[in-house]
Amino acid sequence: MLTPTAVLAGIGLVSGLGLAVAARVFAVEVDPRQEEINDQLPGANCGGCGYAGCADFSAALVEGKVQPSDCPVCDDNTRQLLGKIMGVEVGESIKEVALIMCQGGSGVAHLDGRYNGHASCSSADLIGGGDKLCQHGCLGLADCQAVCSFGAMEMGEDGIAHVIPSRCTACGKCVAACPKKLISIVPADTKIHVLCNNTDKGAAARKACGVSCIACKKCQKTFDEDPRIKVQNYLAIVDYKHPPTDESITEVCPTGALTIRLLNSATEEQRPS
Repeated sequence: MLTPTAVLAGIGLVSGLGLAVAARVFAVEVDPRQEEINDQLPGANCGGCGYAGCADFSAALVEGKVQPSDCPVCDDNTRQLLGKIMGVEVGESIKEVALIMCQGGSGVAHLDGRYNGHASCSSADLIGGGDKLCQHGCLGLADCQAVCSFGAMEMGEDGIAHVIPSRCTACGKCVAACPKKLISIVPADTKIHVLCNNTDKGAAARKACGVSCIACKKCQKTFDEDPRIKVQNYLAIVDYKHPPTDESITEVCPTGALTIRLLNSATEEQRPS
C-alpha cells in the first residue's frame, strides 16, 4: 500500500515541478502600467473602444495602439489619469451622446399592420420591416435598451426609444443593435437636429409619418454658401462637424422633422420649434 502511494506522490511532485518550470519559461511579461490602467477604467466592458473589454483596451493602450481618449466611457478626469500613467498629454474631449433619429411614436407614425411575435426589433424587422408604414422608423421593442449597460435608453409612453443623455457614454452598442440604423452618436452640445430617418420621397414619407422629412430643402436653402444642413437621398442631414446654431431655422420646416433637442440636460428634452 505504501509503494503505490509513494509512486503517486512522486508523480504529483514531478508534475508540479514541471508545471512550475513551464509557467516560468513560458510566462508572458505584463507591463506594470497595465494593472494601474485597469484600476482606473470603469470596467464596463462595453466594447465601445473597439476592443473586447477593458483588459484588452488597457493592453492596447500600453502598446501604443490607442490613446486614453479612445475610451468613450471614461470622463475627462479618468482620461487625464490614464495620460499621466502613460506619460502623454491628453486634450479635453468633446462629450458625445446617442440620439434617436425618429419622432414617429404612437399616433404620429401610421401602422401598416400589427406585429405579433418575439418582442425584438430585429425579429420584427425580419417580417416585412415591422408593423409601421414607415420602413425607417423606431419599432419600439427595446433592442437598444437591452444592450445598454448604463441605463441610458428607455422606452417612452409614445412607443419609441429615448435617450437619457446624462447616463449615455456614447459607447455605440445601441447603434449596432438597431436594425433600422436610426441611432447616431452626436456632439452633446448640438441642439438642432433632423429627427427623421426616412429616405422615401416626400409624399410617401409624409403619408407614413406626420413628422417625417419630405426633402423640401427649405432648411438647406436657408444657408447661402455655407450649408450646415444638406438634403441627401431625400433626407435632410445635419453637418455635425459644423452644425447650425440659430434656433429660428427650425421654423422653416413644415413638418417638425427639424427640431430642437437639448442633449446636455439630465433627461432628454425637446422644445417646440
